[in-house]
Amino acid sequence: MTQPTRDPQAYGRVAVLYGGISAEREISLKSGQAVLTALQGAGVDAFGLDVGTDVLRRLADERIDRAFVVLHGRGGEDGSMQGLLECARIPYTGSGILASSLAMDKLRTKQVWQTLGLPTPAHAALASEEDCHAAAETLGFPLIVKPAHEGSSIGMAKVGGIAELIAAWRAASAYDSQVLVEQWIQGPEFTIAMLGGRMLPVIGLGTPHSFYDYDAKYLAADTQYRIPCGLEAAREEELQALCARACEAVGVRGWGRVDVMQDAEGRFWLLEVNTVPGMTDHSLVPMAAGAAGLDFQQLVLEILEDSLVERN
Repeated sequence: MTQPTRDPQAYGRVAVLYGGISAEREISLKSGQAVLTALQGAGVDAFGLDVGTDVLRRLADERIDRAFVVLHGRGGEDGSMQGLLECARIPYTGSGILASSLAMDKLRTKQVWQTLGLPTPAHAALASEEDCHAAAETLGFPLIVKPAHEGSSIGMAKVGGIAELIAAWRAASAYDSQVLVEQWIQGPEFTIAMLGGRMLPVIGLGTPHSFYDYDAKYLAADTQYRIPCGLEAAREEELQALCARACEAVGVRGWGRVDVMQDAEGRFWLLEVNTVPGMTDHSLVPMAAGAAGLDFQQLVLEILEDSLVERN
């Protein structure tokens, strides 16, 4: 892990890229404002850039030394912005083009994990009612339906029968042409943040909702965050090691977050990896960093520090 510089001028002029045009725009605006406030409070010459259709002109007109990417979802977290920044030769935070694109695609991420023998729930892709019937026969119920390229639990639904499955597939299709369905894992949920190549303390999640949905993530006051997570030390280390392998398989760098379920037999199941996790007051990476002894400003500076390291 590189040590954050103590001289804020070493970063030059930093553009905090946030907002965007994805379904996660509102969350990105909140994340970006929090990051911008922290950077400016540390003395960094940072400014906010709400990414819209004029982003090419803005990047060309502004004198930018590096970019802090806080764009959630498509258009910012999927490799497209990373490619644009590389073409413009602007260093940036977080994962590169390939890892960003791969992690944004839940289906292909799971296929990579399966190939490497990493545990992830059985699943299928849905493109028609016939696919729904086939998935129901193969996977059984309950199931969870997800748009393959969305985050923040947008478009997700737990289903217990074929009629619900078809309805959930149609609803998810409004967000994404590719829809994923996977076996429901009944048990506790955990999330594990990666920062500078090390895994932060595991957070256990609890919610009275049927799953950790958008409302539980960003709006509800009754969501539970457990740090310590409730696992024995050896099991927590096992989970951190599994998530480190999951990040390495996808090529995640700088920072990220892995979501995991544990079944009734105690087995861990990888759900997805996020390459630009939320940075709001409800967000999990700042919580995990706090448990590791880093305040929000220190966390943001360490993420920014990675943009000083030359990419391979």
